[in-house]
Amino acid sequence: MEKTLLWILALYCLKCVFPQSSLPKRQCVFQVSHKNSGGYLSAGNVSGSLQLCENTRCCIAIYRMINDQPQVDTLACGKVETFCPDATCKVQLRLKNRFIRCVCGTDLCNGNFTWTPDSEQHPLTDSISAADILKIVVLVMFPILVFALAAKWIYFYKKKAKAISQDREKNLQSVDPDDNILQPCSCQPKTPASYITNIELQQVVGQGHFATVFKGNYKDAAVAVKVYPAGWKDKFTTEKDIYELPLMRHAGIVHFLGAGRNPSDRSWFVVLEFAEHGSLHSFLCENPLSWMQAQDMCLSLSQGLSYLHSDLHSSGVHKPAVAHRDLSSFNVLVRTDGTCALCDFGCSTVLRSCSRPWVMKQTKNTMGYAQLGTHYYMSPEILEGSVNLNNSSFLLQADIYALSLILWEIWMRCSDLFQGGAVPQHLLPYELELEANVTLERLFLYVCEMDRRPSIPESWELLPQGSAMKQLLTECWDRDTDARLTAHCVVDRLVSLQADLSL
Repeated sequence: MEKTLLWILALYCLKCVFPQSSLPKRQCVFQVSHKNSGGYLSAGNVSGSLQLCENTRCCIAIYRMINDQPQVDTLACGKVETFCPDATCKVQLRLKNRFIRCVCGTDLCNGNFTWTPDSEQHPLTDSISAADILKIVVLVMFPILVFALAAKWIYFYKKKAKAISQDREKNLQSVDPDDNILQPCSCQPKTPASYITNIELQQVVGQGHFATVFKGNYKDAAVAVKVYPAGWKDKFTTEKDIYELPLMRHAGIVHFLGAGRNPSDRSWFVVLEFAEHGSLHSFLCENPLSWMQAQDMCLSLSQGLSYLHSDLHSSGVHKPAVAHRDLSSFNVLVRTDGTCALCDFGCSTVLRSCSRPWVMKQTKNTMGYAQLGTHYYMSPEILEGSVNLNNSSFLLQADIYALSLILWEIWMRCSDLFQGGAVPQHLLPYELELEANVTLERLFLYVCEMDRRPSIPESWELLPQGSAMKQLLTECWDRDTDARLTAHCVVDRLVSLQADLSL
């Protein structure tokens, strides 16, 4: 850990003292076996089997495991700046040991790779000489000292400001400092949950990973009944608890009517409003859209996610921010008026804030996040397994990535965006580029290693709204999670887009 920190500080200070342009460019071995090599060709100038890096000083190597032996998939420069203190390639197994990946920081280091079956248990040791360490210490000593003093000053300043803030709040609430993480923050429902018993189940209208959805009849009205088998009580409880949060009722979220249990098979169920057009996925498969229909869908969907992500206080109750964590066109419903509503909260996570920085309540769902969700919509950081489970914002940023893919799906079925041409049939994200069999391995290579996204038709550039649409999508599915828009910003962009076209 100390060594890693030393390298980070060294790289930071080297960048401050020597601008990137003044440092000799890194040379990496270049060999790309897959067809779509454009992403790595742009990482630097290629001459035969060598590549001179433009954007980073790191080389990467990706090997595909075939019959328990590594075969070269990609040798190239990294496409974006990253952390690579190792002088040689060190084994990192990915995607259930089907890929091997390494990142290293010396010339041609990605061409020298040795694999043994026990490499994961016995990683290579660092080859840093005492002279190298001495150089690093000399380079970073003064900046570290300045940084440490500044950090200490900021720490004490924030500590004092926090103490003042806590004194001001003392009369409003009494908080045990040791209980901040699990503090309820008025998140629990103020009234008992509606318990439903007399409900009539009719035909099956949907089947998910954990539950079956029926059309039902309750008080002479059509409803949707989502039935969880007895073994999935935790998913049922999570979904019910999300729906029962205070202030949770919103037009962009499917209306919750109650919950219950079937004593005959010990299954659990939630009762929801019935959306006549079913899932957004099925609706897009059957119906092309006009521009106004597409905009109504995009806006209502984004407003629902913005509300879900919002931290709200009203009349003494608190709705914390909620991350959906399984957002896809399968988990969005379409009402008769063409608006969208979010549903399926069995994988969701409540982020508690209480007017303080968000703290994620750790649950079994949270720790298993990388295995959740429809893989078409998994963000790069989820596919890579590089998420920070101590930072709750990554959950919201992963939702935004999924939102951008759904917006793309909607716009790709809009006839007004394909004037003079046929509207493409509905495809899930990446089916156009990777065909129907979109496996996790292919997604990992395409989305993470090649940093590619769904294709945006060139014809959109000729439309008045085309530039704004493209910018919205690219800023939502950006590789850098911090660069992605918030759901509230997406709503503002869509409203602005509609206003500009109506002038």
